[in-house]
Amino acid sequence: MSQAGSTEPAGRQEGRVELELRGITKRFPGVIANEAVDLVVTSGEVHGLLGENGAGKSTLMNVLYGLYRADEGEIIVDGTPLQLDDPGDAIDAGIGMVHQHFMLVPVFTVAENIVLGVEHTRGLGRLDRARASKEVAELAERSGLPVDPDALVEDLPVGIQQRVEILKALYRDARLLILDEPTAVLTPQEADDLFDAIRAFTAEGRSVVFISHKLREHRVIADRISVLRRGRIVGTADPREASEQDLANLMVGRPVELTVSKTPAQPTDSVLQVQGLRVDDAVGSPVVQDVDLEIRRGEIVAVAGVEGNGQTPLVAALTGLREIADGTVTVAGREVMGATRKQILREGTGHVPEDRSKDGLVADFSVAENLILNLWDAEPYARRGTLQFAAINEHARELVGAYDIRTPSVSTPAGSLSGGNQQKLVVAREFDRPIDLLVASQPTRGVDVGSIEYIHSQLVAKRDAGTAVLLVSSELDEVLALADRVAVMYHGRLVGPFDMPISKEAVGRMMAGADPADVLGSPTATPASTDDPATTNGSSPGAPA
Repeated sequence: MSQAGSTEPAGRQEGRVELELRGITKRFPGVIANEAVDLVVTSGEVHGLLGENGAGKSTLMNVLYGLYRADEGEIIVDGTPLQLDDPGDAIDAGIGMVHQHFMLVPVFTVAENIVLGVEHTRGLGRLDRARASKEVAELAERSGLPVDPDALVEDLPVGIQQRVEILKALYRDARLLILDEPTAVLTPQEADDLFDAIRAFTAEGRSVVFISHKLREHRVIADRISVLRRGRIVGTADPREASEQDLANLMVGRPVELTVSKTPAQPTDSVLQVQGLRVDDAVGSPVVQDVDLEIRRGEIVAVAGVEGNGQTPLVAALTGLREIADGTVTVAGREVMGATRKQILREGTGHVPEDRSKDGLVADFSVAENLILNLWDAEPYARRGTLQFAAINEHARELVGAYDIRTPSVSTPAGSLSGGNQQKLVVAREFDRPIDLLVASQPTRGVDVGSIEYIHSQLVAKRDAGTAVLLVSSELDEVLALADRVAVMYHGRLVGPFDMPISKEAVGRMMAGADPADVLGSPTATPASTDDPATTNGSSPGAPA
């Protein structure tokens, strides 16, 4: 591992320079997001980019993709300095970017999405669909990314949608591809397929900048890894030599615990009871059906699944964000159906939503105000209908310190924080009050390894304090590290929960629709009799990054 200032490859060194960033500095009011960043990406290389939340990764990539203009420094491609005023300039220079949240039109076909903006037309300006379909089919075959060019994007699983995003960049002749958290919504098997496609891409001499919070993935796919901390490159590493522990320590600047240490669960009485739950979409079709689930005090039940299989409406129904079409839900003996969201939260349910922007915070409110959203009219934060700002701000300063929420002040609007710091704000608010049930949906999405370490320890602490914890996560490492029992959602139905331990491969296959009986032999769901508490191994290893 080499330290700050080195831009020479630690691994492969052959090949011409595809991209060089020299002294890139980007400032925002009161913040230096990137400071004198040097980065070299060579031809045929997968270059991993690691860093904490707020380290400057997204800013640096936005500079490279033409969304921001650097205050200082140069961008050099094939030896030629470039000025990138917008993404169009970046695309013309052979730079493509696949964002974490796909930029596809659901009602368009695969071919229509791929050629959008650079399409060929015929008489009266009409899209030449036959030509588009033929070109896309040829590109897909040549690139090893098989897709049906005539399929509607809204009908495709997320793994195929990601192929479409990559093909969009290839259709525009991208020679350098930026992949931002590309495996966030993929099963392990789909992630392996993506890595095969990346290797085929780089085998043609093209290059990839790979951004992910998952340290294991960097060691699998990257040829070289650069680490950003507080806007500066603090080191480079050869993934064949650097361990996950080495990378985590370099990212955070201190030793980080990558395993989840927990004693066997000691569950007691039932807290959450779900029977025959059905949730419908806007046209009355079920998106969650026939779900039975019980969670006891002192245990973590994790729900795994590829996003879009019913986890979101399930959580929304449990927390008062969505109407229950049929079935019953009780929390500590209190019926959820008919209760308002405020009642549900005030009566002992904590909720970390998967969409922090929509359901977790008010962007224009201050950090301090967001930290009391559930208790804004209760003492000591309000008295006789008047907010008590001294108490609110003192409370906020305590949580900002405890959860390492990086903000200029507690008066800063929450919407101006980085995504990871917004997530830490929501987690801090929900973890900092006494509750019977904690529903945590993607609680570590977009946060760095240091914050993941802390959030995981707090989830276990909540469990050990007697809270019933429902963890919904698309991160299998997180599920397997934290869960006392594991269930899987597929097409709106829940299988399990199954007692731990259970293999990652088995859960991944069930996430893809495999029958539990075929995967596990003769598994038995554990409906959790309070006379027979489930237990786990004393220490549950996992790579939560």
